[in-house]
Amino acid sequence: MSDYQMGPVESRFADLIWSNEPISSTELTKRSQEALAWKKSTTYTVLKRLCEKGLFQNEKGTVTSLISRDQFYAARSEKFVEETFDGSLPAFLAAFTARKPLTPEEVAQLRRMVDEYGEE
Repeated sequence: MSDYQMGPVESRFADLIWSNEPISSTELTKRSQEALAWKKSTTYTVLKRLCEKGLFQNEKGTVTSLISRDQFYAARSEKFVEETFDGSLPAFLAAFTARKPLTPEEVAQLRRMVDEYGEE
């Protein structure tokens, strides 16, 4: 699996693709100009880089993803927890909630997720 990393601008560009795929490269160029003020050459340079990372493909002028937005962010989150907290999700949550307490809704949602995971 490739090293799935993107900077903030690449992430905005990737979101354009994920939100509109399949999208023609011509339409992607137009949307990139509108949303990011990019020239055609910039769009194709960044698209090529993200294709080389294994995130997207440009086949016959049609751009599609090779990995979904959810899969991308799950892989990034997993890597962050692994590298920063030795893979310990409880350690991550303890660090996260030390500065930003969870709302009752967030606690309930986490409980549901844990309960559903336990049922699998």
